[in-house]
Amino acid sequence: MDAREPLDLRTIAKRQSSRRTFLVRATLGLSGLAVVPLLAACGGGSTEESPATEPAGDQTGGSTQASPGTGSSESGNEGEPVYGGTLITLGHTDVPGLSPEDAGPTVEWSLVTQIHNGLLEIDENYELESVLAERHEVTEDGLTYTFTLRQGVKFHDGEEFNADDVVYSYEWYRNPENASIEQQSFAGVESVEATDPYTVVVRMSEPNAAFLIRGATAFIIPEHYHSQVGQDQYRTAPIGTGAFKLKEWRAAEYTVLEAFEDHFRGRPYLDEYRLNVVPEPSVRAIALETGEAHSSVWQLAVEDNQRLEATGEFTVFKAPSVSVNHFPLNHNLPQLAEKEVRQAMMYAIDRQAVIDDVFNGEAVIATSNLAPVLEFWYNPDVKEYPYDPDEARRILDEAGWTVGSDGIREKNGVKLSFTCGVITGDQARRPEAELVQQYLREVGIDMQIREVPDASGSMRRGELDAAVFNWTYGGSGGEPDPSDTLRSDGFNNFSQYQSERMDELIDQGLREVDPERRREIYNEIQALVAEDVPFLYMMYWQWYTLYSKQVKGLPESALSPTQTYRKAYQFWLDPNA
Repeated sequence: MDAREPLDLRTIAKRQSSRRTFLVRATLGLSGLAVVPLLAACGGGSTEESPATEPAGDQTGGSTQASPGTGSSESGNEGEPVYGGTLITLGHTDVPGLSPEDAGPTVEWSLVTQIHNGLLEIDENYELESVLAERHEVTEDGLTYTFTLRQGVKFHDGEEFNADDVVYSYEWYRNPENASIEQQSFAGVESVEATDPYTVVVRMSEPNAAFLIRGATAFIIPEHYHSQVGQDQYRTAPIGTGAFKLKEWRAAEYTVLEAFEDHFRGRPYLDEYRLNVVPEPSVRAIALETGEAHSSVWQLAVEDNQRLEATGEFTVFKAPSVSVNHFPLNHNLPQLAEKEVRQAMMYAIDRQAVIDDVFNGEAVIATSNLAPVLEFWYNPDVKEYPYDPDEARRILDEAGWTVGSDGIREKNGVKLSFTCGVITGDQARRPEAELVQQYLREVGIDMQIREVPDASGSMRRGELDAAVFNWTYGGSGGEPDPSDTLRSDGFNNFSQYQSERMDELIDQGLREVDPERRREIYNEIQALVAEDVPFLYMMYWQWYTLYSKQVKGLPESALSPTQTYRKAYQFWLDPNA
């Protein structure tokens, strides 16, 4: 690794040399052997991260420290599990729906993953595991995947899960008319066939190295129900195979899920899994401190995370995020379409000062779209943007943007001005945006700030000039493919970025199954991102997820703290804690 790589992330990555083996195997469609029964469950994952991080996991002092990849000498899970009780989690906003199509942002995902399962899932340590599939086989040419399904699995309405549900789900996701968030996960799929009630064969027209991590982890929906009620109704009344089923959903207040008695792993210990909507971060912190809630899915303010961790009253998972804190820029806006303007903006912002002043140092500067913790895929040798406002001014001058009488640059009658959306009540990203606003103003760029309820959705629809939030541009589940966000037709191409060369590289990366050759492709992708600056890449947060010490059955460690919520089926509440 290059010496410029941040020490803390590098150290963590070195501790996880076994991750490299996993990444290579995943690239080849393997997880140990070509045909392997994989253990328990966890997969997919949220891509949007709350303000202060996305993954999370650590415990120090009196709390049980589950540092990423290092394990823990004291798990905090002593005692015999007991049934009963309600796990209370907190989110910053109401969910728009509870179908797999709503599972992008963190809060929504935390509920959808309790209701649904995939054939395979990715756990909190980026390990691929079997869930609804008992095993899978991949041919040497990477063109045929055969999944042998778990038998005796029931949906929440009592109907039995079988191969027809997998075929229906996969066909629905890849149908362009449905505009599914999963559509690109099925790139290269030629056919999906149920060869018997418990065997599914997926045939590819060309290799897709990301299929197991992306397509095979997609949530399964019931054909008999979804085909009758339709997607709109399904969003409000979903039926899955998960450990919890929907009990009550009160808009803008709370969502309550109840234990599914016939879950294939056995009834979960918890009676209920509840998410309360609490927009104010400080109120969420108080709720944790006073014992009114067990965990906050959406991030707290950094100082609250640090303060609560120091009390020793929480099991804390903490890990470097694989999603980048960034400002997507709408390239349909003429002033943001110029690469020179975007490069100048990168030079104009003192990102280390933003990290220190806004996030108490709990982040590292981003160098491109992939995080340093993804050691095998990370390319440190890309164009750099140190804080240099003079260089920013020089670039803008040469590009023909002259300073007007009001101090704002303009060219051909167009002001170098745009509006940036910040999620309403986001007390981490709001001050971040305000600090960036000041830096840009110093070089003659005007960025206005507007609060919006849904930053990522608004950018996806092209309704904003810019926004600030976290998202994975490759790296989710350890898979480097950024087709969803950087390909010209990507569903989450928030910046409306168009690049023929990027599209070519992304396609090559998906077709290539040799890990070393594939790494060369993703190195070039990162270099192209650093050159084109499709978005302002700011930093990778330290992601926190805290649980009350009353919550037992937690994993011992987590490279992706948010993924720990997937294990709620094994959580239990200690009445004596």
